[in-house]
Amino acid sequence: MDTLDKMIDLLFAERGEKTPDLEGYDKRRVWRSLVNVRPPEPIGEEYLALEDEYLQSRLREQRVTSLADLTPKEGDLYLWRGDITTLAVDGIVNAANSELLGCFAPCHACIDNCIHTFAGVRLRLACDRLMRRQGHPEGTGLAKITPAYNLPSRYVLHTVGPIVRGRVSEQDEKLLASCYTECLRLADQRGLGSIAFCCISTGVFGYPKEPAAEVALRTVREYKAATHSPIKVVFNVFGEEDYEIYDRLFRRDRQD
Repeated sequence: MDTLDKMIDLLFAERGEKTPDLEGYDKRRVWRSLVNVRPPEPIGEEYLALEDEYLQSRLREQRVTSLADLTPKEGDLYLWRGDITTLAVDGIVNAANSELLGCFAPCHACIDNCIHTFAGVRLRLACDRLMRRQGHPEGTGLAKITPAYNLPSRYVLHTVGPIVRGRVSEQDEKLLASCYTECLRLADQRGLGSIAFCCISTGVFGYPKEPAAEVALRTVREYKAATHSPIKVVFNVFGEEDYEIYDRLFRRDRQD
C-alpha cells in the first residue's frame, strides 16, 4: 500500500467509514477532497508523517521557483506568472475568507484551496488556533501569519479582501490597499526579506482586475517609499490576462 492509499484509509477511518472501492478514481483528488472538507480537528502523527512525505515528494517533482530565478521589473518589485505553491520566497499571501480556515469546497481551484491543500492539514489547524484566540472573524483589510509547513515558502500571510458587487467604492479601494499594507507591515515585523502577493479579491470576491492591480502597485510603492523597507515584493499572477495587466501598468509607469 502506498502513501496515498494509507492517507486515504486514515482519513476515512477517522470519519468512522471504511474506504470504498476507488478503482477508476483519481486517488489524488480523493485525498484532496477529504482534506478540503476535513474540519480543524487534531489528527494523528502517523497521518502527519505520511502527508509530509507525500507533499514533499510532490514538491520535488515540481519546478520550484526562487527569487534568484526572477528579474525585477522595477527596483525591488517583481512580476511572476505561476503557481504560488511552488514559489520559494519568505512569505506568500493567501486571499482568505473571514474564517481564515481555507476553502472547504472539494478540489476547488481557488488559491485558498490550493495553499491549504499543499501546505497540509497543519495549516488549517494553525489558522483555527489563531481564530479561536481572536474569538471573532477576521476583519477585511487585516492580516495574520502562519508557518507554511509543506510549501517551499517559509510563511503564509492570510488577508481578507473586500467583496465587490457592482461598482468599486472608495471604501473598497481603502480596504484592498489595507490588505497590502498590513501584509507588508507584518512581514517586516517578522523580518521577512521577500513576499509574494496574489491578486487579492479579484476572483470570487469580484474586484475588477485592472483597478485591483493599480491599487496593489500604488500601495506597495507608497509603503516602501514611506518606510524604506528593503523587502522584495513579487506580484504573482496565474492567468495570462492578469500578467498582461501588471506588465502594462509597469510599462506605463516607467514611461510616466
